[in-house]
Amino acid sequence: MRLRFADRADAGRALAEALAPLGWPRDALVLALPRGGVPVACEVARSLGLPLDVLVVRKLGVPFQPELAMGAIASGGALVVNEEVVAWLPSPETFERVRREEQAELERREREYRGGRPAPDVRGRTVILVDDGLATGATMEAAVRSLRALGAARIVAAVPVASQGARERIAAVADQVVCLDVPEAFHAVGQCYRDFGQTSDDEVRDLLEQARANLARLQFARGEGA
Repeated sequence: MRLRFADRADAGRALAEALAPLGWPRDALVLALPRGGVPVACEVARSLGLPLDVLVVRKLGVPFQPELAMGAIASGGALVVNEEVVAWLPSPETFERVRREEQAELERREREYRGGRPAPDVRGRTVILVDDGLATGATMEAAVRSLRALGAARIVAAVPVASQGARERIAAVADQVVCLDVPEAFHAVGQCYRDFGQTSDDEVRDLLEQARANLARLQFARGEGA
């Protein structure tokens, strides 16, 4: 099968090209779903000259089959539940136990990635929500619903690749979906990448710092100050 992207940064540059002609308000914000969405979103934010931050989302995997999502949670308290999968669980306590564990990990990652900085205020703003791809769309749906609850004015989900079902799922909840590739024979997001290695927490922190430095230089060049 043809590999569409060399790596996540390459996918981000391609995604930025598709997003650039759409026009963005000056106070628009790029939010990445970590970890894999951050290298993609970093290129988008750099190209569009917009600030970058993260919106942490955690998949709620079935304990005996972690890749199978029974739901997802996101910063801001959004919860998405896959009722069909939950119905297979041995007991209701199983779901709640996983939710508590993932909530703790979500909060840890927010502290780790931001280094004490507050989450950006999305009220009334346009948000470009970026991930490296959509398989089921559960985590992206949780992210979109979280931003709705937090008062975002417009939510654009932007991904390099998605399954047809996931794209349709997100189109039903986001204001717009920008997706570069919807393979007919979709098996996994990584099938469209030559290098799809895991992104580490250190890489996420480094990329966020890099994005802040890039934006500060751009703001200085615009005469807006650092």
